[in-house]
Amino acid sequence: MIYENGLKNLEKEAFTQAKTDFTKVLLKEPRHHDAYIKRGEARFGLNDFYGAIGDYNSALEIDSTKANTYNLRGFAKYNLGDDEGAIEDYNKAIAKDPKLADAYTNRGFAYFNLEEMEASYFDFSKAIELDQNSADKYFNRAVIKAELEEYISAIDDYTKCLELNPRDPEGYNMRGVSYYSIGNFEAALKDYDQAIKLDPEDAIKYENRASVKSIMEDYDGAIADFNKSLALYPDDPDVFNMRGVVKYSQGKYDEAVEDYNKAIELDEFNPIYYENRALAKADQEEYEESIADYNMAIELYPGDPDTYYQRGLVKLLMGDKYDGCLDLNMAKELGSDEVKADIKKNCK
Repeated sequence: MIYENGLKNLEKEAFTQAKTDFTKVLLKEPRHHDAYIKRGEARFGLNDFYGAIGDYNSALEIDSTKANTYNLRGFAKYNLGDDEGAIEDYNKAIAKDPKLADAYTNRGFAYFNLEEMEASYFDFSKAIELDQNSADKYFNRAVIKAELEEYISAIDDYTKCLELNPRDPEGYNMRGVSYYSIGNFEAALKDYDQAIKLDPEDAIKYENRASVKSIMEDYDGAIADFNKSLALYPDDPDVFNMRGVVKYSQGKYDEAVEDYNKAIELDEFNPIYYENRALAKADQEEYEESIADYNMAIELYPGDPDTYYQRGLVKLLMGDKYDGCLDLNMAKELGSDEVKADIKKNCK
């Protein structure tokens, strides 16, 4: 009866009570294999991953033939950040049961963390082979394909995922990202619309839709979506920066600078924010402030030829031909081809 109560509490996610129930069982029956497994699951639910591993170890001492016990222990190690230890357990699980689809899926995630994309791709493909009706498994493989820049194939997997689970907002959102990556902005916009319809409280989805609207020159629509994204998550410097870029495109330089200021306030170590603010200030003929921002951008990332190029142009506008040409030539040394025409024109 106590064991059955523990199972009910585990199903209800009443993990503390479930752990207590299974502990009572083990006090009476210290070699109750399944009670160790279930208490391990309860501890896992409480984020007590070390405790879960201890229980899975005890279960394996009683019976070392169960593939899923290694799979569960591997997943606990994975949640502790021990990807290599997790893979060792997944290998053992697969050796004991080569048809355990979840072990391939879990190993695929561990390989992903280790940036072993080909191995991750293989495992997610194998998981699909063993379980062709799981939307999540197609989603997982699609993510890997997108990481490998196989966007068309990723779209195929996201589409299959959505056929199996048509109300998955992440499926639409991520397929939208892949459509965006291949330049199919209309399809990306449709997917972002659907993702937001299904999940209207996710800031990232509005950010994604704003980005595609910006590309399509729907600047007012983009700003509306950036505003919504910031209402949901007001501490994202990238969104302030991107909204600033859109306002700059509209010629609203003061408002753009305000957004770049906020982005820098939230993240003072991103050179792109300084470079963008420098460009807006140069267009307002605030050349000294523009140069100061370009200086900061170069201090943070001295290897960007475009920053030297733009700073050089501002110096030329200020009448500082010598230093301006030094910057243009530095941009050329760092690999800029487009700077050559300006060097020929201004630096004789």
